[in-house]
Amino acid sequence: MRFVRKIGILLIAAAVSGQVAAYAQDNVSVGRKVFENRCSGCHGSDGNGGELGPPIARRLANLNDPQVTQIVRNGIPNAGMPPNNVNDQEMPQLISFLRSLRPRGFGFGFRAYRATLKLAKGGELSGMVLNESFGDTQLRDDKGAIHLLRKMENGTWREATSEVNWDTYNGDIGGNRYTKISQITKNNVKQLGARWLFNVPNARLQGTPVVADGVMYVTSANECYAIDAGAGRQIWHFQRPRTRGLIGNAAGGMNRGVAVAGDKVFMVTDNAHLLALKKSTGEVAWETEMADWHQNYNATSAPLAIHNLVIAGHAGGEEGARGFLAAYDQQTGKEVWRFWTVPGPGEPGAETWEGDSWKHGGAVTWFTGTYDPETDTLFWGGGNPGEDYNGDQRKGDDLYSDCILALDPNTGKLKWHYQTTPHDVWDWDTAGEPGMVVDANWNGQPRKLLLDANRNGFFYVFDRTDGKLLLAKQFIDRLTWAKGIGPDGRPIKVEGQEPSEKGTEVCPSQDGATNWFSPSYNPQTGLFYMQTFEKCSIYTKRPAEWEAGHAFLGGAQRVAPDYKPKRILRALDPQTGTVKWQVPEVGLASSWGGTLATATEIVFYGDDSGAFVAADATNGKTLWSFQTSQFWHASPMTYQFDGRQYVAVAAGSDVIAFALPE
Repeated sequence: MRFVRKIGILLIAAAVSGQVAAYAQDNVSVGRKVFENRCSGCHGSDGNGGELGPPIARRLANLNDPQVTQIVRNGIPNAGMPPNNVNDQEMPQLISFLRSLRPRGFGFGFRAYRATLKLAKGGELSGMVLNESFGDTQLRDDKGAIHLLRKMENGTWREATSEVNWDTYNGDIGGNRYTKISQITKNNVKQLGARWLFNVPNARLQGTPVVADGVMYVTSANECYAIDAGAGRQIWHFQRPRTRGLIGNAAGGMNRGVAVAGDKVFMVTDNAHLLALKKSTGEVAWETEMADWHQNYNATSAPLAIHNLVIAGHAGGEEGARGFLAAYDQQTGKEVWRFWTVPGPGEPGAETWEGDSWKHGGAVTWFTGTYDPETDTLFWGGGNPGEDYNGDQRKGDDLYSDCILALDPNTGKLKWHYQTTPHDVWDWDTAGEPGMVVDANWNGQPRKLLLDANRNGFFYVFDRTDGKLLLAKQFIDRLTWAKGIGPDGRPIKVEGQEPSEKGTEVCPSQDGATNWFSPSYNPQTGLFYMQTFEKCSIYTKRPAEWEAGHAFLGGAQRVAPDYKPKRILRALDPQTGTVKWQVPEVGLASSWGGTLATATEIVFYGDDSGAFVAADATNGKTLWSFQTSQFWHASPMTYQFDGRQYVAVAAGSDVIAFALPE
């Protein structure tokens, strides 16, 4: 009897399940008709795009049902999408059909297939063709290796070669953004042209592309593309929905890149998770939660791979997240060490915080650090303290906010630190400028240096072995908050420059004299190239209480109206801190592009007008430019692929790669 009863229950469950499935299928079927009548003319009958509209099948994963309803009924006027009159009965049916859509395979309407190709060197190569055009093919073999192939005149295929990588955020792990590739010179740079363009839909790219073994990795919020670096063709694409209810910079879609090591690609997600993706497929190998995003943590920048570790920081400083830096095992994702940039009670530095202000003290580690293999030292920057503009509740220096941190990468132990702006109330964090590793003569003797052009308007030179300050000099024209840096290494502050209830004008502005847009250093010219701002802000302060899901600023700031903002490319002599030459740019001082230095004495940068520029590194004279009409939010990079030097940069939602004619 028990067996018969169980069979009866199973039959009833099957019948109910069948009815539910049939109902769902009916909804999809009816919804298909609604879609075909209202939407397919633009978006295609399968949602993968048509002549008049973009593909929507992939984008739907990021939208919940109410958002889909709002978009369908209201349209997107700025993008040319009209509103659609879909009633309450039709809408669930339409959404059911939309949820059934599946994006096409790889690339632009390409569907992967299995093939065996004849190789020019002899033999055959079998695997999945992930993408192809008339002259190139991207194939993954049965062992998971990616092959970038080029077609020969006789119909056979040869493997492209990758000679010089850009395999970390700054190209060089020490952060100098200098290349020895010498194909592009002052004499031929005028022949430089765009060779391919890759678009990331709905993105405002901020990252520097990374190239390893001929594959370029480009990120946006919670997504990563693997691209053939010589052809701009997609190999794979990882994506997951953006986190709903998130606040902070990551909520705006920011992601600045990846780290690559072994068979993995590492990136952070908007909700402060660290991912390891498989290089061959983009699938998740492991995932680790760095911090709880419900407590105002998020993440935006590229990790750094050192030894067998991947080191990652986080964002959330404007929201009162307590800062830390952590290292994780590359194979497992297990946390190996954690350094709190805001020490707790009883820890060294805790005495620099008043009361319990340390709990939401900021000092977040939101930007990528640098590394010196000679001394085995990791350099990372600490963000500004919170509340950002009101220091009344955190009296003291607020360590380790606004600090250059020299850490043992194996243990996370602090070797030395230097605080650029003690008790910062202007949001001039040091996270965006963690220090550049440079070997050069100092007073006629070889010395291991660390260079830092800081947001507070001062340029610093350190002996990186012990943190001794060798030089500190102002590099902008208008600086009001300090008279200079004293013999003790501390700024000599000017009274009356802290934020006030009525408002206080301070220079530089909250954006800083410079920021996270990357500088570069050329050992041949001996010059340090950097983008700078000449801006001032009016700062106000007010009381604030920390609350999850809300900002923790303690005031506000706005650009001062009496001083026209300017963006200036400057070349500094690190021996003296003097500006050797400068190029005022055309624009509103609202772009955020960095620099790239080459062995052929060229410096590439994004001009404030939207132009991508090559300048003579000895005098700043413009040698070549390409107008992108974009506000820069990324720094350029270079690599050599198939015997050819490319210079690439993210502009708006596109990655553009430039090279000389063949």
